[in-house]
Amino acid sequence: MRESMNGSSLRPNSAAGYATVNLEEGRPLVDAAIKRATFHISRAKRQGLAALKFIHGYGSSGAGGRIRVELRAYLDRLVRRGEIRLYVAGEQFDIFDAGTQRLMSACREVAKDSDLNRHNNGITVVLL
Repeated sequence: MRESMNGSSLRPNSAAGYATVNLEEGRPLVDAAIKRATFHISRAKRQGLAALKFIHGYGSSGAGGRIRVELRAYLDRLVRRGEIRLYVAGEQFDIFDAGTQRLMSACREVAKDSDLNRHNNGITVVLL
């Protein structure tokens, strides 16, 4: 486990191509979680990773957490600017989803992820 910004960690999922970042760790405010995501995206690119899985939760009410909403809006901007290739919301992270298929083609380790086909709306997977 590699330590990083504000105590959150970058946890390799298997080989060097894919890692998990827990944005909920330490219960940060939304702005701090987005800064943490930015840090980890930059770091993962420098390290040559192909993909990242962000754990952000879905809110204690189950109706949608602010970190999830803001992270996905931020990732939309990164896709439009060409800074990441794509992202797949956890609820769409399924072998029949076109985005997931692109992720698995670019990074074979994604196919081994325990959240694949579980429709977990508390995660988002990013293809760098």
